[in-house]
Amino acid sequence: MAKGDWIPVRGAQGSHSRQAHADMPDGTYEREISKEGFFGPAAFLHHRRPPTGWTRFEGPLRPRAFDLNRLKGAQTSPWGAAVVLHNKATEVRFWKILEAMPALARNADGDQLLFVHQGGGDLFCDYGRIAYETGDYLYLPRGTMWRLAPSEPCAILMIEATNTHYRLPDRGLMGGHAQFDPAMLDTPEMDTGFRVHQDEPGEVRVEIKKRGQVSVATYPYNPLDAVGWHGDLAPVRLNVRHIRPVVSHRYHLPPSVHSTFVSDRFVVCTFAPRPFETDPGALKVPFFHNNDDFDEVLFYHAGDFFSRDHIEAGMLTFHPSGFTHGPHPKALKSMLVQPKVATDEYAVMIDTRDPLEVGEAASSVENPAYVDSWKGE
Repeated sequence: MAKGDWIPVRGAQGSHSRQAHADMPDGTYEREISKEGFFGPAAFLHHRRPPTGWTRFEGPLRPRAFDLNRLKGAQTSPWGAAVVLHNKATEVRFWKILEAMPALARNADGDQLLFVHQGGGDLFCDYGRIAYETGDYLYLPRGTMWRLAPSEPCAILMIEATNTHYRLPDRGLMGGHAQFDPAMLDTPEMDTGFRVHQDEPGEVRVEIKKRGQVSVATYPYNPLDAVGWHGDLAPVRLNVRHIRPVVSHRYHLPPSVHSTFVSDRFVVCTFAPRPFETDPGALKVPFFHNNDDFDEVLFYHAGDFFSRDHIEAGMLTFHPSGFTHGPHPKALKSMLVQPKVATDEYAVMIDTRDPLEVGEAASSVENPAYVDSWKGE
């Protein structure tokens, strides 16, 4: 839809602020209703009570939480990892791996993004070797052959861009070096460790995933045998500690400003530690908003998650599109005054345009009481 095609409403009624997310009427709670996530026209309503103060919430739209730490068993192949959420545009898996993959993996269904929640080791691929550690994003272009060789137990969130690609977001007026400089994206090296890996004897299997099914090609040698490469396509590594969040001391920015990777039908955002807003009238917690255009997924990586209680690292929350959500009652106590000067959290958010289905494995580790944690006090 063209930007100028929206119905040109300009209106206001009753007691209201003039600036979104700031200077709300005393004793009110702001709720945003918007189009296209946070990029289209929007209205801001001021309520006397928190918009999530329900006493019961029934049906498939209920907010859900899954403790992925409880998923049992490690897998040597990424294609054996538990599917947590999926739709036609993406597939989210949670993978625990303890030892080196015996086979190579190749995703012919789309670009792959690995987020290393725990652990470290080496990634070997067509382009060379690159070490990885906790907090790394590893981007693997579609068709890349690769394997992980962990040096310690690893837990990895895998996010597939099904039948399409990952790109960096358009940073607009901020410029191309905001959030992180492209120079921070590390690529693999064809170093001594890679050459040693190339020369390991024996057959090598390549597990190729296409249309959700796995085929296996077996070589009498290691097919990661390239001696060089050049071009503008390669795997990259980016650690969350190298992300410099966009902040405003006078205005609570929407989560979209924290976009790290974008695909055709979803975005991947990173919440990293940042200063709280200091303007007395500025909202200092996430604002209530109608979640009508996107399903929202949040994976909690590390730290103190200031907008929610009953949440620990390794948990994942899922808020289907269609209902209003925002900060938990505990967080509302700090809506305008925060006891700390900065947040202390790392989290990965996935917003999908198309509805997500919950995988069987995720259902087995769901916290059914999560919906009740939103009740007003």
